[in-house]
Amino acid sequence: MAFELPELPYAYDALEPIISKRTLEFHHDKHHAAYVNNLNNLIKGTEFEQADIIDIIMKSDGGIFNNAAQVWNHTFYFDQFGKDRAKQPKGQLAEAINATYGSFEEFKEKFTTAAKTLFGSGWAWLVKKTNGSLDIVQTSNAENPLKEGLIPILTCDVWEHAYYLDYQNKRPDYLGNFWDILDWDIISGRY
Repeated sequence: MAFELPELPYAYDALEPIISKRTLEFHHDKHHAAYVNNLNNLIKGTEFEQADIIDIIMKSDGGIFNNAAQVWNHTFYFDQFGKDRAKQPKGQLAEAINATYGSFEEFKEKFTTAAKTLFGSGWAWLVKKTNGSLDIVQTSNAENPLKEGLIPILTCDVWEHAYYLDYQNKRPDYLGNFWDILDWDIISGRY
């Protein structure tokens, strides 16, 4: 099965000024596209040639895993944005956040700290554990919480290509603005 680069669910300039059109063009059309192309080339003639993306993530390692996980991670990341959408979690996710972290503001602070303090490149995630509780985890490089039996709810890409054109080395500025483009209708639906 050949994988294709998913289209963004919004216009390239829809997230400005928080994430610029230029950043989306590089991040989506170059980086995300490269992971898709690399994955397609790497799985040819392997046991993964007809597998779906989740099977590849769960069963592969090395270059195949890295590219498959980055395809999934980036698709998940891009799909959670929408500048004119719900600004706070709703329903069961809102209840779970309040129960776990005390308030939405306290959750935002803890999640931002996890994203800010991740050394090097990787991802910060809000995940649901098998018992239904929430946790904030960090993963390096292409790692993905699915491999640990966790259900991703929200992610923040802290690879420099996600923010460098707009924020240079100011990851905290990117993280402060990140909250203003999240679509909590989509994110709440993932819970």
